Amino acid sequence: MTLAEIARLRLRNQLLEGTQVEEPTDVVRFLGAVQAQDFPAARWAVTQRTARLTSADFDRAFGKGDILRTHVLRPTWHFVTPADIRWMLRLTANRITRLTRYYHRTLELDDALLTRTSRILARALKGGTQLTRAEIVSTLKKAGVNVGSPVRLGHILLRAELDGVMCSGAPRGAQQTYALLDDRAPPAAITRREEARAELARRYFAGHGPATLKDFTWWSGLSAVDATAGLEDAKSYLVSDAVDDQVFWFTATAGAPGGKRHSVHVLPNYDEYIVAYADRSAVIDASIVRKVDERNNILFNHAIVVNGVIRGVWKRIMKGRAATLEVRLFVPLSAAEEKTLQKEARRYADHLGLPVEVVVKHLTGKRTARRPA
Repeated sequence: MTLAEIARLRLRNQLLEGTQVEEPTDVVRFLGAVQAQDFPAARWAVTQRTARLTSADFDRAFGKGDILRTHVLRPTWHFVTPADIRWMLRLTANRITRLTRYYHRTLELDDALLTRTSRILARALKGGTQLTRAEIVSTLKKAGVNVGSPVRLGHILLRAELDGVMCSGAPRGAQQTYALLDDRAPPAAITRREEARAELARRYFAGHGPATLKDFTWWSGLSAVDATAGLEDAKSYLVSDAVDDQVFWFTATAGAPGGKRHSVHVLPNYDEYIVAYADRSAVIDASIVRKVDERNNILFNHAIVVNGVIRGVWKRIMKGRAATLEVRLFVPLSAAEEKTLQKEARRYADHLGLPVEVVVKHLTGKRTARRPA
């Protein structure tokens, strides 16, 4: 297996090519979790893995609570399903809490205070109440809590999520809300830690493979010991191949790399195709990373992926009720690839429900094309 074959298999296993699913919940369930700190970008990450769903379709599922947003795995937001949120939190919450203790000390947050704030929020959200961030600030202040900076508030909310007190509620206009976890996710049978580790490994390698143990450890946020144990317990569901002295694991049903002859994808920042791996050499060359921006980090950028490999970045510029997709290429596209890019831009326009114009530039800044999608 070559790096190019790994990239093409990942495209298929991540539902970016081949059979796509009908519901946004199916995407989240299959991948296990979808990184979601940039909500609009993560919404596009999910819908583009479906047959033809739009942002409005996603919003309906999210509003109903079919998809939840919370801090799980690594200490950042992810989309998860109600059926998965409890066992994932039981598996990862304690480790995330330990990783945040340094910040708690600098923010003067101790366990006694965080336990108290979680109880305050649990009472405030009873009876189906859902609160915006501003309303939570008001609630905490009325209870005599020094909310402090936005960062301090963020850690208070993070702790309440990790304690299993609350998760995302239904958006109220453009504002996100919080709801009681008990109101959004059904009670679940307690899953033994060993079973949870194995299930997380199975989900990861099925939806992200071929990938290494190091990749799984990074994505899951588990300790090296727990990640290794999870992989060991999941191996009966997986096959492996060695590339450059690294062992890559994936599902036996993955088969041989296939896909479209001219594959182009317009991926958002933090997309699972990029963020879910410790080693991203299969999808981007190190020399190109240095061209991305001053931060030298492709994760912060929306990516143009051609035949599984990052060939450029893009950004959306809103102009009233229309949008411009400004594409900056590191490597020129063939005529067929440019045609496929336009098709993917139309898919993004359908997702937004807005007309989208595509402007293509090269690193020199020279404009090479300007077309409606």
